[in-house]
Amino acid sequence: MQFKEIVGQQAVKQHLIRTVQENRVSHAQLFLGPEGSGSLALAVAYAQYLSCENKQPTDSCGECASCRKYQKLMHPDLHFSYPFFAKHKDDTALSFIEEWREAFTAHPYLSLDTWRSYLEADNKQANINIAECHQIIKKLSLKPFESVYKILILWLPEYLDKEGNTLLKIIEEPQPNTVFLLVAQNQDQILNTILSRTQLVKIPALSFDEVRNYLIGERGVPQQTAEEAAYLSCGNMTEALAMLHQETKSYHQDFLSWLRKCYSNKGLEIMPFVDQIAKAGRESQKNFVRYGISYIRECCLILSGAANLVHLPAAEKETAQKMAAVMTLPMARAISTELEKAHYAIERNANPKILFLDVSLQIIRILHFKMLPQGTQYI
Repeated sequence: MQFKEIVGQQAVKQHLIRTVQENRVSHAQLFLGPEGSGSLALAVAYAQYLSCENKQPTDSCGECASCRKYQKLMHPDLHFSYPFFAKHKDDTALSFIEEWREAFTAHPYLSLDTWRSYLEADNKQANINIAECHQIIKKLSLKPFESVYKILILWLPEYLDKEGNTLLKIIEEPQPNTVFLLVAQNQDQILNTILSRTQLVKIPALSFDEVRNYLIGERGVPQQTAEEAAYLSCGNMTEALAMLHQETKSYHQDFLSWLRKCYSNKGLEIMPFVDQIAKAGRESQKNFVRYGISYIRECCLILSGAANLVHLPAAEKETAQKMAAVMTLPMARAISTELEKAHYAIERNANPKILFLDVSLQIIRILHFKMLPQGTQYI
C-alpha cells in the first residue's frame, strides 16, 4: 500500500513522511479517524514507507524487496493485530491471517462489518483476547529480521478489554526500532493507560469532493450516482463504495414527493408510497432515510442563515430553499428527529409498513398541522 493509492488526506501524508525524513518517528502512534477515512490504509502505507529500501520524497518506491512483500502483507517485520471472533480460547490474530490479508487487499477501507463477513462470526462478539496480547509481546520481543523497523499495526484497540494492560510495559519500553501503530475510530473507548502512551495522529473524514472525484475518476461511476453516494456517505468511503453495489436509485424526487404529500395531508396518496418502500430492501430503506436526514439538515442550514455551507447539487439546493420557505427551524428539527428514529428502527428490523406509515403521520402532524410530535404545541 502506497500513499498515492489513498484518497485525499494530503496533510496527514505530508506529516507522516516528514516524521521519517526528519527522524522523528514516535514508537507508539494512534491513528484516530472515523470509519471510511482511510486510517488503516494510511497506517499500512506509513509502515511500508518506514521499511522501504529506496524511499522517495513523497512515497515508498513500490519496487524494492521490502515494498513487494508489503504489497502482499507478508513482510517478516510487519505484524497485525485486530478484533476477531474466537472459536477457541487460544485463538490469536495469526489464526485468521489469511482471511485478514484477503479482506484488506480487497477492501483497504475495511470496516468491522466487512471483516465479519470474512469470518464465521455467527453471533459472537469481536474482541482482542489475552492470548493475542501474549502473542504480541512474544513477536515484539525479537529484533527486526530484514527491515530497520519491526512494526505492529493494531486495528481497533477499542476491542482491547482490561487485558490490554498486559501490553503497557512493551509499549512503554519496546525493543529498539519497534513501532506500534494503533488505528482507532473512538478515542473514548480506548483504555486510558494505553491512550496516554501514544502520540495522536488525527485523520479527518474525507470531503464530498474527494469521495465524488474518486468514484467518478477511479471507479467510472456516473456523476449523479457519485454525487449522491458522496452526499449520503458523509465522507465515509466504506459507505460510499457499499452503495455502488446496491440498486442505483435517486432518492431526491421520492423524498420530496413524500414530504409534499405529508404537507398537503394526502393520506390516500401516502399509502401507495408506504407500500412501495415497504417492498424495498432494508439497505434501500436505510439509504432513503439517510438521504432524508441529510437533506433536512441542509434545510436547517438554510433556515439558520448559513446557505453558503449547503453542499447540494444546484437543482436540489433550489428545492431545499423552497422547502425551507414552508417550514420553521423547529419543524425541520422535529422531522429530522423522526427520521433518525426511523433509521434506528430499520436497523433493528422494524416492520417497514407500520414504521413508514407512523413516520408519515408524524410528518403530517409537523408540516400540515404545525405541531410538534410531543404534544399540541403550535410552532
